[in-house]
Amino acid sequence: MLLSYSFSNFQSFRELTQVSTTVSEKVAPSDWLTTTSTGERINKVIAVMGANGSGKTTLLKPLVFLDWFISHSFSQAPEAAIPFTPHFAATNEATEFSATAIYKGQIWKYVLRCIPERVIHEALYVKRERFKYVFVRDWDDSTQTYRIKQQDFGFAPVEARKVRANASLISTAAQYGIPLAKDMASSGLRSNITALGRQPLSQDLVLNAAAHFSQLSEQRTIMARLLHDWDLGLSNVELEEISVAQPDGSNNKIWLPVGIHQTTSGPRRLNFLLESSGTQAAMVLLSHLLPALQNGGIAVIDEFENDLHPHMLEPILGLFASPLTNPHNAQLLFTCHSAEVLNLLHKSQIMLVEKDENCESTAWRLDEMEGVRNDDNFYAKYMAGAYGAVPHL
Repeated sequence: MLLSYSFSNFQSFRELTQVSTTVSEKVAPSDWLTTTSTGERINKVIAVMGANGSGKTTLLKPLVFLDWFISHSFSQAPEAAIPFTPHFAATNEATEFSATAIYKGQIWKYVLRCIPERVIHEALYVKRERFKYVFVRDWDDSTQTYRIKQQDFGFAPVEARKVRANASLISTAAQYGIPLAKDMASSGLRSNITALGRQPLSQDLVLNAAAHFSQLSEQRTIMARLLHDWDLGLSNVELEEISVAQPDGSNNKIWLPVGIHQTTSGPRRLNFLLESSGTQAAMVLLSHLLPALQNGGIAVIDEFENDLHPHMLEPILGLFASPLTNPHNAQLLFTCHSAEVLNLLHKSQIMLVEKDENCESTAWRLDEMEGVRNDDNFYAKYMAGAYGAVPHL
């Protein structure tokens, strides 16, 4: 479970920025909150709002980047640059990331300092009475090698020293079967964000979602039920495995979703690629949300309400509030343009983002602003510009 993450010199954010899910004891209990095994009270949902181009997506990207770097960076080509972009006013400076989370009943902290060419510093800490390092890796410019020290990580020093400049030590150790590294490299994060931003709705995403649900019958059943409950004109969604001819003469198997519609003359079948964009978007969204809800983890979604009716926000967010649909306390971080979401959430669950005339973004949580009361009409005040983070038109 995520407690916080921070970063600096990343795209439009130059200064140190932190995103925290934790709340104090002063915040009243609600279905949106849970208490971790280590005693922290955390939000299960965080919404990010701001004007177009303010840096909302960029605020979420570091978490997605860290997940990729920890889990999959070993798989990129040895000569490839680390795929991130520093602020264009600080291209000669290093970028820093950190994340703190609950894992197997303990608090862990991961720290990364890097430039596109190499990792400069990487460390993993676990909190017992205080934080103690599991490993620390530092680049020695004089020898052009890494100095690595470990405590209970279990990676043979001779192999650890072979770590590539563009790969994490965790991702590397996972290739050697180190148990802790393999566990940490098994990502529990689901997202529609890539290094280039949100993946726009497409035929490929719909077919990928169908392939996902074809392997998981329980999630497929939940997906079909939810789409029916959300009154999209569907009574069911079926999946058909079909062969598609390839240019080389071979056939490729794909899963095609089919919408079942009830009419007065009986059920009618419709290729899902001919359904409305909202119906397709809801299915794709559920392919990200349901794995987190079923297994625990984090869903990071950009433009959460894209192609969806605003009235669908509440029932979808409600999946994370209810212990029946979210038994493992999965978390959701998302960007949104629909100000109606402000009527649903507590002020500690709302982050606002602005960009100044120097193209530098800043972000803050609404409960960090002085004078914001729990019983305020957040929607009305935000629309009136009282909190900032709105377009200047």
